[in-house]
This record gives sequence, C-alpha cells and structure tokens, in this order.
Amino acid sequence: MKTSIILSICYFVLAPFIGGLLEGFDRKISARMQRRVGPPVLQPFYDVIKLFNKENQAVYRSQTWLMFTYFVLMILTGVMFFAGFDLLLCFFVMSTSATFLYFAACVTGSPYSNIGAHRELLQMTAYEPAVLLACVGFYLVKGSFDVVTIASGSFSAIKYLPGFFIAFVFILTIKMRKSPFDTSASHHMHQELVKGLTTEFSGPNLALFQVSEWYENVFLMGVVGLFIINSNPVSIAVAVGVCLLTYFLEILIDNSNARMKWQKMLKVTWIVTLLCAGVNLAVLIFV
Repeated sequence: MKTSIILSICYFVLAPFIGGLLEGFDRKISARMQRRVGPPVLQPFYDVIKLFNKENQAVYRSQTWLMFTYFVLMILTGVMFFAGFDLLLCFFVMSTSATFLYFAACVTGSPYSNIGAHRELLQMTAYEPAVLLACVGFYLVKGSFDVVTIASGSFSAIKYLPGFFIAFVFILTIKMRKSPFDTSASHHMHQELVKGLTTEFSGPNLALFQVSEWYENVFLMGVVGLFIINSNPVSIAVAVGVCLLTYFLEILIDNSNARMKWQKMLKVTWIVTLLCAGVNLAVLIFV
C-alpha cells in the first residue's frame, strides 16, 4: 500500500519533468538525425514557462475548463496506474480525457481545429483495439487487470504476449503524435492542417496541453515497462532500458517517415493489431 502511494506521488510530481526531458532529448536527437544542432535539452521547459506567463486568449471560455479537465484526467490516469489500480479503468479514463481534448478543439469553430479534432477521433478508432487487447492479454496470463498484480508476478508478461507488445508499441506512434501517424496535429506549421488540433490553443491552454502530453508519455512508457516488470528487482532496470529503447525507436520512425492519410493509418494499424495481437490471442486461447 505504501509503495503504491509513493509511486503515485512520484508520478504526480516527477512525470512532467521526466516527460519534458524526454521531449528535450527528442528534439536534440531529431536535430542530429537531420544534421542540425538543435535546441537545448531544457528548451521544452522554457517554452512551457513562457506560455504560462502569457495572457489566456481563449476563443470561448469553455475551452479553458475543457482543457483543464483534459489535464486533470490525464494526471488521474497515471496516478491510478502507478498506484496499482485496474489497467482497464486507467485506459478508460485516458480515453475520457481524449474526449475532452476533442471538445476543446471543436468549440473554437476553426476549420483547421475542427478537422484536427475529427482526425483525433479517427486516431482513437485506430489505436483503441490494440489498447483493449493489451488489457485482455494481461488478464489471460496474469489472471487480473490490477497493475500491482501484473507487476508482482513471477514472470514477465512479454514472455507470453510478444504480439500484444508489438501491437502496443506500434500504436504508440499514434499516441505520441509521431510521423507517419501525426494526422490530427503536428509539431510543424508547414502542413495542410497548419497545427490541426492545437491551432486555436494559445498561452496557458497550450501549456496545459503540452504538460498533459508529458504526463501521458510517461504513463505510456509505464505500460511498456509493465510488459517487462516482474517480482525480480533486476526487471525494473531492464524495463527502464526497454522504455528508453522504445522511445528512441519512436524518434527514429518519426524522422524517417512521411505523414500518411488517415485512411491508410486506420488500415495499417488494424492490420498490425490483427496480425500481432490477434494471432497472439488465438495462441493463448487455443494452444
């Protein structure tokens, strides 16, 4: 019980710093891959502080509380996960937070923001099957949806869930808004959506969005680590290494692929989910 409380508090306090550092290294590594020097590793923190110090210019007042609700629910998702709660419930809260983000983008009335918001729903349609199947896989091999039970088992879940792991890592490209699946929003202005989902976000609202993304990325890396962690303390170090390798893989994919149309994203994601997680599920049930 004490360990769960400590972990949840550590997530609440440290996740934005870890997420910000990961983004800082992301920018630096991406720049090196493109033969640029790149910004300082701490640049994401400077950007967020600058945004929080700006005047809040929301198109509608409702956008502010919608963004704040998205922010709170995203924190709640990670706190529940690191406290050892039901994994299925964690993903449900995460999906609910994404719904509030959708409404925050839609309420502005901007055509770019609206298109980005609708593509966000399409992205949810693409990655949700892999997320739900991952929960099912954990239950089949561990006998529980509780994170604490899964993490304290005598063996690593990936031993029986390699297909689920591949499918989950694949959809991380969507969740982390990396190419070729950054269809709803982009870090770059020079594309057909301008900034898509975040076109009308500015000042503190945009800062909340950025910090929420940091919280979400740490939570997602935690799920990746859940495939590795078991009762052996050494597995924690291995899980951290796998998480860092996965994050680097996402950076590599982002810098070596052009954006796909949403139709192709949907098709490719479902095919990978079916071939990897679906086949793995069939093996678990029938073999």
